[in-house]
Amino acid sequence: MQNISLPPGSPLLSKGFIYGVATSSFQIEGDRAGRVDNIWDTFCLHSGAVEDGSNGDIACEHVKYWQQDVEMIADLKVDAYRLSISWARVMRTDGSVNQGGLDFYVKLVDALVAKDIKVFVTLYHWDLPQSLEDKGGWLNRHTIDAFVRYTTMVAQALGDKVTAYATLNEPFCSAYLGYECGIHAPGKTGTANGRQAAHHLLVAHGKALGVLRKLCPQAKHGIVLNFSTCYPASECHDDKMASVLADEYHNQWYLMPLMEGRYPDVFHRLTPEQKPTIEPGDMALINQPLDYLGVNYYNPTVYAADDHGWFYVVPPKDVPVTAMGWEIKPDAFSTLLTDLHERYALPPIYITENGAAMDDSLEKGEIKDYSRIDYFHTHLNAVHHAVLNGVDIKGYFAWSLMDNFEWTLGYTKRFGLIYVNYQQQERILKASAKAYRLLLETRAQ
Repeated sequence: MQNISLPPGSPLLSKGFIYGVATSSFQIEGDRAGRVDNIWDTFCLHSGAVEDGSNGDIACEHVKYWQQDVEMIADLKVDAYRLSISWARVMRTDGSVNQGGLDFYVKLVDALVAKDIKVFVTLYHWDLPQSLEDKGGWLNRHTIDAFVRYTTMVAQALGDKVTAYATLNEPFCSAYLGYECGIHAPGKTGTANGRQAAHHLLVAHGKALGVLRKLCPQAKHGIVLNFSTCYPASECHDDKMASVLADEYHNQWYLMPLMEGRYPDVFHRLTPEQKPTIEPGDMALINQPLDYLGVNYYNPTVYAADDHGWFYVVPPKDVPVTAMGWEIKPDAFSTLLTDLHERYALPPIYITENGAAMDDSLEKGEIKDYSRIDYFHTHLNAVHHAVLNGVDIKGYFAWSLMDNFEWTLGYTKRFGLIYVNYQQQERILKASAKAYRLLLETRAQ
C-alpha cells in the first residue's frame, strides 16, 4: 500500500479534525552549548547506556536549522506542530532565565503562527536539568516547585500564541523507565523510587496546570500519557490477572488519579516501603479538570503471570512487528481508545504520538517506506473506528516529523516522515511524508 486513505465521509476528513507532526527538544535540537546539562547528557556518558554510544549534542541541529524546518513543516500541509521546550535551555542552573534560550522558542512559535500552524507545546519531555537531579530529581518534592517556576517563565513568554500546552509527556517513561528500571535517564532503580517519582510528576502537573490556566486562559491545557493495550498470554486465570495488573501498573496508574483522584487497586499490592508519600491535598491537585488528554500509542503488549503473582512481558512471536520489535496491531488501538472512553468521563482526546520505526534505506535519493505508510493507514483507520464508537478525538499527530536521537537506541532507529542525513544535516521527504501530505491535501478539497 502506497497511500493513506479513510472511508468517505469519515469524521477524520472534516475541517475541524487537526493533523500534525511531533518532535521533542532533546531528540532534535543539538546546540548543547546553548543550554545547561540535563539528565540525558549525563546518562549518555555511561558505558552501554546508549546502543551506538551517541548523544544529543548535535542531533538534527534544529536550533541552527529551525527556519528551514518550519518551511518543511508548512510544506507538509499539516494543521499543527507539537514540540517540547527544553527546561535546560530556558532556565539556568541558579534558577534564572536564559533569555537567549527563551527567545529561540518565542521566534519558533511566532514563525509557526505566522504560517497558520497551530502550536502544541509540551513542557516536560524527560530532560530534567542535571542540577535538579543532583538534588534528588523527581524523588525530591522541591523539583515540583522548580517545575512551577519554569512553567511560569515559559507561559509568560509564549502566552496564548500556543494553541495547547501539555504539562508532561509520558510520565510513565520518566518514572518507570528512569527511576524504577534504570534503563532511561537518570538510571535509578527500585519500586519505591519509581512510584515516588510518578507521584511527584503528577503533583507537578497539577500545580503547573493552575499556572497555565491563569497566564494563558485562551489556550487548552492538558497532559500526554502513553498507553499500551494489555493482553494475556493465554486464557488461563493467572495470565488474565497478569494483564489486568500490568494495565493498572503501567496505564491506569497515571490516568486514574487524573480522572478519579485515586490510584488503581494494584496500589494495595505494594509494601508500605514501596508506596509513595502522598501529602494532604495531593490527589485533589492531580484530579483537576483537563481541557484535553493527549494519547500516545505505538503497540499492544502481551503479559503472563510469574511465580510471584506478578507479571512479565511475553515478546511478540509470529506477528508483524516494527523495527523496534513492537507488534503491529491496529485493532488494539481502537480497543484501547474505546475501552478508555467507556471507563472514564474523558475530556476530548488528541492522538499526540503514533508512528513506527522501520528499516529505512536511502536508494537513489528516495526512501520508499511503504511499510510505514501501511502503519499510518491502518492506525488512522483505527482512530476512525474509535470515533464511530463515540470516542471524542479532535486530532492526530504523526511521530515523528523527522529522524532523530531515539534515546537509548541513539541513531539506530528511524521514526521520521523525513529522513535525516546526520553528517550533512540533509532532510529528505520519505514516501510516507508524501503520502501524509497527499491525505491532507485531499481532505482540504
